[in-house]
Amino acid sequence: MQTGNRFRAYPTPAQEQVLLQWIGHQRFVYNAKVSEDRYYRTFAKKAVSLSGTPVPVDQEYSRFIGPETPWLREVPSQILRNGAVLWKQAYGRFFSGLAGRPTFKRKDGRQSVWITSELFSFRTNDKTQTEELVLGTRKFPVGVLSFTAHVPYSRPSSLHVSVEAGKWYVSFSSDDGLPEPKEEETVSWLRLFTEEELEVRTLGFDRGVAVPVMASSGQSIDLLPVHKSRTERKERARRRYQRRLARQNKGSQNRKKTKRRLARTFEYAKNVRKDVVHKATHTFTTDPERSLFVVEDLKIKNMTKSPEPKKDGSGRHVKNGVRAKAGLNRAILSSCWGLFVLFLSYKARRNGKLVIKVPPQFSSQECAHCGHIHPDNWPSQAEFVCQRCGLTDNADRNAGLVIAKRGIRLLLEGDVQRKPVRRCGIGKRKQLGQELSEDKASGEDYKTRRSKRLRASSAKEEFSVVRPETPTTASA
Repeated sequence: MQTGNRFRAYPTPAQEQVLLQWIGHQRFVYNAKVSEDRYYRTFAKKAVSLSGTPVPVDQEYSRFIGPETPWLREVPSQILRNGAVLWKQAYGRFFSGLAGRPTFKRKDGRQSVWITSELFSFRTNDKTQTEELVLGTRKFPVGVLSFTAHVPYSRPSSLHVSVEAGKWYVSFSSDDGLPEPKEEETVSWLRLFTEEELEVRTLGFDRGVAVPVMASSGQSIDLLPVHKSRTERKERARRRYQRRLARQNKGSQNRKKTKRRLARTFEYAKNVRKDVVHKATHTFTTDPERSLFVVEDLKIKNMTKSPEPKKDGSGRHVKNGVRAKAGLNRAILSSCWGLFVLFLSYKARRNGKLVIKVPPQFSSQECAHCGHIHPDNWPSQAEFVCQRCGLTDNADRNAGLVIAKRGIRLLLEGDVQRKPVRRCGIGKRKQLGQELSEDKASGEDYKTRRSKRLRASSAKEEFSVVRPETPTTASA
């Protein structure tokens, strides 16, 4: 089964400069392809469409190397090629409906470079009996990149080296050798149980703002008091660094230091939430008494949308509650609703268990005992009192029981519908090579030659559209 690994890396200052250079060059090629695509799509609406020349969607990159960009030759050609391939993959996801059209990559935030097998190798150190990662080629050497592997792994065919808030990481996907259980077999196995047996083996999860996640067994997932106090302290520091950043000159060394400190304030809260969710989902999915997990099918993206502006009769904007909605959106996003379902799903699949999504309507107003639905059943945030049978329980725990019963009902009725996994590729070609960036061989027809001349003539105009970057000074 394929599994992802992300290890901390510790490059030397000289290696950092080289890796930052690789990151900047690859980002430049990616942004140049985005700019080229935008140029051709705009041009096609006016003149190119009349001649029948299609908008090029290819992996060519050699036309970006010219007298104005001689510094692109300072890195291995595979780095530039991979930047074009990444753009092609992004365009493939756009055509498959998995994402939007590719956009420009920024120099701020997390930065990464995709490195294929031509530029790295693993070797075993005879003295320490540990594996070492060697980056670069004979012409462009980088050396041994130190990293800490906290779990076993198999050698990959490609990897990513990334930097975030001044910390470096090596990430890749590898096969752990374990068979991947199929969801169809898991569904068939669970349907052999009766409803009473499934109630014992099922956990329902209610997600909220006051309590991020509450299980039907009464277990809750939330940050510890020490985590909350430290997060609040980091929030105060974040606001202080943002004020300081607004007063500093762009490009100065002090501004770079402030940006790194500001990034680390965000990093602490993100790491704490991931750690809490990872530990909780591991506990749930490794429990031998639980085999079915049911969650609400919440549309988080729609729930966190900003309200539309309102205008009065004279055309002036009036209050629309955007500040209150912004606070609610911030609370929802910091509760890790989506992250919990993501971690729970892949860990359950690895353990041969199942995760089902059910409709969330009226789950907080329905009684788990008699099924009575009424708004008065939920008198307060944490209290549930059924107006028919008199059941009293914690509101979140009752909602978790309701969600669990809905999942069992869907499973036994055979209404569990798995969404097809939509995938995309970079084309029929299975291997990457330099010929993708080279001109086609002779024997082309008139339209192909005309299209090539058009691309060559517009390449000079393209460099005026793409903002030149200096990869060697890319910020961390």
